Amino acid sequence: MASVDESSRINFAQVRILLLDDHTIGSGILIQIVRAFGATKIVHCTSISDAQRHVEEGEFHLVLINSNLKEAGVYDFIHWLRRYDVPPNCFASVVLIAGHTPRSNVERARDSGANVIMAKPVSPLSVLERLIWTAREKRSFVKCATYAGPDRRFRNEGPPLGLTGRRFDDQASPAEPGAGDPQNLASRFA
Repeated sequence: MASVDESSRINFAQVRILLLDDHTIGSGILIQIVRAFGATKIVHCTSISDAQRHVEEGEFHLVLINSNLKEAGVYDFIHWLRRYDVPPNCFASVVLIAGHTPRSNVERARDSGANVIMAKPVSPLSVLERLIWTAREKRSFVKCATYAGPDRRFRNEGPPLGLTGRRFDDQASPAEPGAGDPQNLASRFA
């Protein structure tokens, strides 16, 4: 059985969690899971309008969303949350939980500003690992005309070899001898 590293402890007692889920059984299980971690400040919403009202009225550190709501607009809600411009809610970690995760939905979640998408079924261990990972991730928050949310790059390795980056924090990548050689390219992924 896998275990969580002892040095990865997080105190959930003060974490305010917004759960957006209109499925009674699934949301009940998720509430039990996060309560087992010590979370006590959980606001459960069953509609997007209810979730927006709570975001406007209170402070949240973590947002858990079932992507399969009966009403449409989950990705629009995440986009709205990121554009809401009232800290800390616009910076809250957003975990999207989905029963079906085709690539198009993963890309849509990423592009709307979600930190991560989890596939169902979830277990207490998988939820804990993902919440710890989300809390400890070092991606910076990006806000521009077309996107607001965590940097979509999980690793900042700079631009491709031999090219100049377009971001201020891109590190220059000098061209390596044999950079176009498929053998050299394969060695970087080994």
